Amino acid sequence: MYPTLGDLVKSLTGIDLSFLYVFQMFGLMMAIAFLSAAYILFKELARKEREGLLQPIIRSIIVGNSATPVELITNAIMGFIIGFKVIGIFFNLSIFTANPQSFVFSIQGSWIGGIIIAAFFSYSKYYEKKKQQLPEPKTESIQLYPSQLVSEIVVYAAIFGLLGAKIFDNLENPSFFLEHPIDAMISFSGLTWYGGLILAAGAIIYYCIKNKIPVIHMADAMGPTLILGYAVGRIGCQLAGDGDWGINNTAPKPTVLSFLPDWMWAYKFPHNVINEGVEIPNCIGRHCYELPVAVYPTPFYEVLMCLFIFGVLWFLRKQITTAGLLFSIYLILNGIERFSIEQIRVNSQYHFFGISPTQAEIIALLMIGIGIIGVYWSKKRVRNHQP
Repeated sequence: MYPTLGDLVKSLTGIDLSFLYVFQMFGLMMAIAFLSAAYILFKELARKEREGLLQPIIRSIIVGNSATPVELITNAIMGFIIGFKVIGIFFNLSIFTANPQSFVFSIQGSWIGGIIIAAFFSYSKYYEKKKQQLPEPKTESIQLYPSQLVSEIVVYAAIFGLLGAKIFDNLENPSFFLEHPIDAMISFSGLTWYGGLILAAGAIIYYCIKNKIPVIHMADAMGPTLILGYAVGRIGCQLAGDGDWGINNTAPKPTVLSFLPDWMWAYKFPHNVINEGVEIPNCIGRHCYELPVAVYPTPFYEVLMCLFIFGVLWFLRKQITTAGLLFSIYLILNGIERFSIEQIRVNSQYHFFGISPTQAEIIALLMIGIGIIGVYWSKKRVRNHQP
């Protein structure tokens, strides 16, 4: 496993670059996942704009005002956080390198650096607004297409998605949350995808309604966007070994799969980022554990399945002209994928009415059901000749 970028580079090239160990593999792949999703969303929204399905929105802005106290304070706070941590890292590099996540969420840092950068950020905003100030501020209207708002949409999705992922993970593992509430909230090793999807979806729907963007066309654009982002994120899970693996797999590899590497069938996730399992003999470093029994590498399987689903949706996006149908297909395919992988994946179970489903199985079935209803509803709209 490669808990950091430095581990991956060293494994591939034999070169040991100490500064790369700062970059956590899971966090890096999450960033790439958001960037990949943003690109696909931009391409889809731009295509829908060319087809006349999405129209520009009008925003009113006031120009020529001086900087407000809220703007100055907001910039000062942002500057302080950046200065406090970034300059703090410079003076505490060894502590930061040993455990970047712990340092970032601690009260360690440079107070002087924070104050200096806070003052700089606040003055920069004041100076910028001063140069643009007019004797009489005026209101101007600007025209923006949805594709120009992708950065805003991604920020909304990222904030609410990560929040939802942590909330649902703690609901799935309440005992750990009650024992270690702070660790449970700040750790990035436990993130529930569907929790993030639900809260992010709510945030994006609100954003669309607020900005008068048709939700149904945004949903269709989000189908291939979400599944690709999920696939890239699962690459991070596989590379880092963050605990999202399967159940024990002691069965011999089938002969028909003999041409595949052994790790694709059963894997012990050595050097996993969460230090799960037993110690690896003669290993030196922070990540010297592997699972005692090989398990199904379910993140790898999900990467393959989700890339296949992305390919299907990407092909269908121009073939389907019924609004809402593509997103409904996404819900069905993603629900089937996740329900299937749950059969060999380690996860907490709920117990009621004599059954023991996982949280993901419940949500996956709901997605399939909503997707089927969505297909019926989309077709019915076309038959009724609704716009």
